[in-house]
Amino acid sequence: MQPPTFNSAMKTTYAALLVFALSCAAQAQTFTVLHTFNGKDGAGPVGQLAFDPDGNLYGTTTVGGSVACLGNGCGTAFRLNKKGTEFYSFDGGGGSDPFAGLTVVASRGAGYGTTYLGGDTSCYSYGCGTVYRLDSEGKETVLHEFSGSPDGEEPQALLSVDAAGNLYGTTNGGGASSGYGTVFEVSAEGAETVLHSFAGPPEGGGDGAFPYEGVVRDSAGDLYGTTALGGAYGSGAVYKLDASSNETLLYSFSGGDGANPGSLLLLDSQGNLYGTTANGGNSQCGGAGCGVVFELSPQSGGGYTEKTLYIFCSLLECADGEAPESGPLVIDGDRNLYGTTYFGGAYRNCDRDACGVVFQLSPSGEETVLHSFTGGADGAGPVPGLTLDKAGSLYGTAAYGGDTDCDLGGAPGCGVVFKIIP
Repeated sequence: MQPPTFNSAMKTTYAALLVFALSCAAQAQTFTVLHTFNGKDGAGPVGQLAFDPDGNLYGTTTVGGSVACLGNGCGTAFRLNKKGTEFYSFDGGGGSDPFAGLTVVASRGAGYGTTYLGGDTSCYSYGCGTVYRLDSEGKETVLHEFSGSPDGEEPQALLSVDAAGNLYGTTNGGGASSGYGTVFEVSAEGAETVLHSFAGPPEGGGDGAFPYEGVVRDSAGDLYGTTALGGAYGSGAVYKLDASSNETLLYSFSGGDGANPGSLLLLDSQGNLYGTTANGGNSQCGGAGCGVVFELSPQSGGGYTEKTLYIFCSLLECADGEAPESGPLVIDGDRNLYGTTYFGGAYRNCDRDACGVVFQLSPSGEETVLHSFTGGADGAGPVPGLTLDKAGSLYGTAAYGGDTDCDLGGAPGCGVVFKIIP
C-alpha cells in the first residue's frame, strides 16, 4: 500500500465560495460557506475544526474520500486555506469513520485524531478504531489500534495533549468491565494506558457510562468529561479523573436540569465547566426534552454547583434551537458562549424538521440565533461546536446540505465548512 498523502488534485478555490449576507435584525452578521464537500473529498463532517499558527484550518469527514468502506468511503482529513482544500483519504486498515476532528500540535508538525472504526480486525471485521497521527505532508501513522477489551473500542473523541506529547481521549465502549467505555492515554510513541473503565450501570447509583466526546485537561493534569448515561439518576454525569486516575462524579443529571450530555466540556480560567445536554430541560421533543446549556462552578468548600443557563425550545416551534450535540462551546472575551444545535431554527426543510442553528448565549442567559440553516447551500445539521479565531469570527461544519446532488451521508448534501462574523 502506498503511503497516504494529501490529494492536491481535488483542490477548490475561494473563488467558488458562497456568501450569504443575512440582514434581518436577529441575524445581522455575515455567514460564509468556505467549502462544500462533494463526496470525493469527504462527506458528513461532524468534528470540531482547528487552526494551526499559519491560519490553515483542519478537520475531518466521517465518510467519503477515495477508498471505499461499507460503500460510502472511509472518511477524510482535510486542510483548508486560501489556496484551496487538500485532503487525505482513510483506507480502513489505518482507520475509518473519523468522527472527531484533529488536534493540531504545531511544535510537532502534526495533527492527531481518532477513528471510530478500522484498525485491528481481530476485534470486529471492520475494526475497533484507532488513534492516529498525520504529519504536515499527510502521511499517516497509526499510534494505537483498539481491541475492545480491556483497552476500549469505537472512539469518537477529540484528543487532548500535554506538553510531553501524551494524548488523552475516550472510547464509547469496551473496557475492562461491562463495555461502558474508557478514558485512555496514548504516549507520543504509541503506548496505550487505560486510565479508567466505566462500570455503569446506566440505571443509576454507580459510575457513568458511554463517554462519547473526550476529555479536557487542566494545568494540574486532571481530566474532565461527560457520560451520556449512568450517574445517580441514569441520565448522565460529569466526571473528573485526577492525575492518579482517581475518578469523582462531579454532577449527575436528573432530567429537568438536562439529560444525556454528549458534549466535550469547556474549561475556563476560573475552573468553571460549560457544556450541553442533548435532552432534558423540559418535556417537549417527544417527552425527552430538547436540551440545555449548563455551567458547573467549583465551590470553596469542595464540590460543584450546577446552573442551567438555557433550555432549548423556549421559543415557538424551537426557533431557538433543539438538541445540541457534541460541542464544545466556545467563549469570547465578553464571556458570551457560542454553540450549535442539530435541529431547531427557522427553516423546516430537513425531512419536515428544522435544520439547526448557531447560537450565542450572553452572560445573563439571553440567547441570540446567529444563523438558522436552510438545508440548502448553507448546510444543515451542525453537530460539533465552533472554533473562535483571534478576530472573533466563528468557524464550524454542517453534516449535510451544501451540494444536494451528493448524498453519501444518507441525506441530501455532503456538508459544508462555514464561517460567521457576529
